[in-house]
Amino acid sequence: MSSKTKTTATKEEAKPALVPKLRFPEFRDAEGWDSGILGSLSEVVRGGSPRPIDGFLTTAADGLNWLKIGDVDKDAKYVTRTAEKVRPEALSKTRVVNPGDLILSNSMSFGRPYILQIKTCIHDGWIAITHIAKKADRDFLYYSISAPSSQSYFVDNAAGSGVQNLNADIIKALPVSFPTPAEQQKIAECLSSVDELMAAQARKVDALKTHKKGLMQQLFPREGETQPRLRFPEFQNAGEWEVTTIGDLEPFVTSGSRGWAPFYAEQGELFVRITNLWRDSIYLDLTDCKFVQLPPGANEGVRTQLKKHDVLISITADIGIIGYVDESVPSPAYINQHIALVRFDEGQLCGKYVAYFLASEKSQRLFRASTDTGTKAGMSLIGIQKIELMLPGLPEQERIASCLSSLDALITAETQKLEALKTHKKGLMQQLFPSPEEVEA
Repeated sequence: MSSKTKTTATKEEAKPALVPKLRFPEFRDAEGWDSGILGSLSEVVRGGSPRPIDGFLTTAADGLNWLKIGDVDKDAKYVTRTAEKVRPEALSKTRVVNPGDLILSNSMSFGRPYILQIKTCIHDGWIAITHIAKKADRDFLYYSISAPSSQSYFVDNAAGSGVQNLNADIIKALPVSFPTPAEQQKIAECLSSVDELMAAQARKVDALKTHKKGLMQQLFPREGETQPRLRFPEFQNAGEWEVTTIGDLEPFVTSGSRGWAPFYAEQGELFVRITNLWRDSIYLDLTDCKFVQLPPGANEGVRTQLKKHDVLISITADIGIIGYVDESVPSPAYINQHIALVRFDEGQLCGKYVAYFLASEKSQRLFRASTDTGTKAGMSLIGIQKIELMLPGLPEQERIASCLSSLDALITAETQKLEALKTHKKGLMQQLFPSPEEVEA
């Protein structure tokens, strides 16, 4: 053996084995994983779109399934249905994929894989991974492509200065490492069980949200009625509700000011934006906040400071999102010109009740009707004051608000459990799959 050959062999022997940080007990003494690229384990091909697509769509029984990006739940694992079909003549201009094949989008939110459970045609926004080698377990390959290292590869290699996208060649070159079939199956089964837990938890959250929506429809009067269909026992004989408007109650109504950009800071006083309001709850989402630091003597006109029990309403872009300022919102906190606040006199009525009433479907229809102008000009403070309110007595307002608030707290707790499962899965995947970069380092 030549000295050159000996040197090469020594380097190969010195190279660390490709192994994950976390390995099941029965595989801890097994050899390191093999490595390759996705293109060596499967056929990677792009979908195709017949054009104009409207000329090929059909409702006929012999139509072929036609899969679009919007047909797939981004958090799903499997593709089980399509919304539309195309005529058989589209076959020459598209691509058919089969149950068991993998697909992933090649633009926008690219790189997220799905497993097909149906036969379908796919448009050119999809990349298909077909004819998977026998030595690669399909579910293992799905999780491998979903793993953080693979997703980072897609981000690093996506092309385009504006909308980034992937092509078949980039996806073919995805580095893939894999152990024996038995270990692949064990990893896939582990992650599948976590997925099942997440799916069950997501169904629980969705069921609670559906229950809340139905409850709000019962707790607030319907169109043309002055009493709700469902009333707490102690208020069964309390009579009809008062019909009024926000303006008739003479609250303090204002919006935030412009000119906050110079005051942005890494830390300081809370600055509430529309992104901190959300449709699922009246409580503010403070996970992504901006802060401001105002110098001494700053113009008080930009100091629209929130107070406990204020009701917030988005008045530009997505109009009518409702927020409520409770004790979880630190003081001082401010808003900008895209949000209006409504502040009632203390003891006049329950601000939390008003927030829930404005978030109800009946009130949301009024917001949509009052801003349906075909423009994005927004809603004026005068428009806010014209919004209708229906008020029972103060004790009943507080009872309704307490009921819905308790349900919101339950939804929040169950949603946090779901997020914890997602975090657990992400951490688990980081340890169950080896990182080629760590080995090379």
